[in-house]
Amino acid sequence: MAQALAVKEATFKWEGTDRKGNRVKGETQAPNEAFVKQQLRRQGINPVAVRKQSALFGKRKKKITTGDIAIFLRQMATMMSAGVPLVQSLEIVGRGHDNPSMGEMVMAIKANIEGGDSFAQSLAKFPLLFDDLVINLVAAGEKSGTLETLLDKVATYKEKTEAIKKKVKKALTYPTAVIIVAFIVTGILLYFVVPQFQELFQGFGADLPAFTQMVVNLSLFVQEKWWVIGLTIGGIGYGFFEAKRRSAAFRRILDRVMLKIPVVGDILYKSAVARFARTLSTMFAAGVPLVEAMDPVAKATGNIIFQEAVLVMRDQVATGQQLQLTMQQSGLFPNMATQMVAIGEESGSLDAMCGKVADFYEAEVDNLVDALSSLLEPMIMAILGVLVGGLVVAMYLPIFKMGMAV
Repeated sequence: MAQALAVKEATFKWEGTDRKGNRVKGETQAPNEAFVKQQLRRQGINPVAVRKQSALFGKRKKKITTGDIAIFLRQMATMMSAGVPLVQSLEIVGRGHDNPSMGEMVMAIKANIEGGDSFAQSLAKFPLLFDDLVINLVAAGEKSGTLETLLDKVATYKEKTEAIKKKVKKALTYPTAVIIVAFIVTGILLYFVVPQFQELFQGFGADLPAFTQMVVNLSLFVQEKWWVIGLTIGGIGYGFFEAKRRSAAFRRILDRVMLKIPVVGDILYKSAVARFARTLSTMFAAGVPLVEAMDPVAKATGNIIFQEAVLVMRDQVATGQQLQLTMQQSGLFPNMATQMVAIGEESGSLDAMCGKVADFYEAEVDNLVDALSSLLEPMIMAILGVLVGGLVVAMYLPIFKMGMAV
């Protein structure tokens, strides 16, 4: 007797356009991708993307990061420079991406282009992922017929800015981690270790040394009011981040204070200068007028003090002032950066000079981050040594005192 072979079906997610050109998407069970496309065409749907989902788990969607965007732009620049058409490049990138969310976004961009939008218009439909700078440069590239060249500049810009963001993040994360570890270690010792010694001290029948008594009292407070401490720390943290998110005045104060912190402030200052120069270099090289370029440049600095200063500079440049004079008047930029910009304006090579300024200050940030890491390593040992060593000494002082009395 002949046995019928059961065809195992899988879940496929698909996207396409209907007869009116509207984007549609859905999910269906089918034996293979070709079957899905055939069924969709019968329904009058032009399939744009069809992806098989894993039978058990599927690909877990991940958030699209700025790093993903930088890699996407570099991939597009590389393929278009090699002569691969835009739509085909998007198809290759979208289908081969490890992050399903990123793959879906790329395929949506491809579908928009096939529907008649330009590449820049398609990117503009994702404003949280592609900023005005990227969209403007891509639009300029499409208009001038140099899209692959502009994409290369945009990709380089994104890679440089991402690298400096990571360095700044590393510089801020390290001291924060030290403080958190110190609090956690102290809390564990006060909550779990000190009470063991406290039971031992109760049988001594003598007054404890002042230092030991202070630690014991602190331990009792932590044991009884740990929830108050937790709520207080959580409330302060929540209030801080909400104020930072909602209040421009608070962000202004915070950014100003951060710039004055030793070493860390220097890193933030030089990274802001580097971002300013890198963004200005990229925009000017793409042929964007200086006044028009100043808005994206202001946003790219990453510091509200610099952002507000650059917007003032924009208004001054719009009245005919030279950029280097507005930089001097702001009082924010280092003399070297100002002089290099002045040379660039006089020689007609502002983009090249700004690029050199960005290279210099990016290297400075790199060196400062390495120096901070070297400086913090002994500080970590010292802080943890004082905390742990202090608690250990406090617990053993009564024992030492009894030994001396005997």
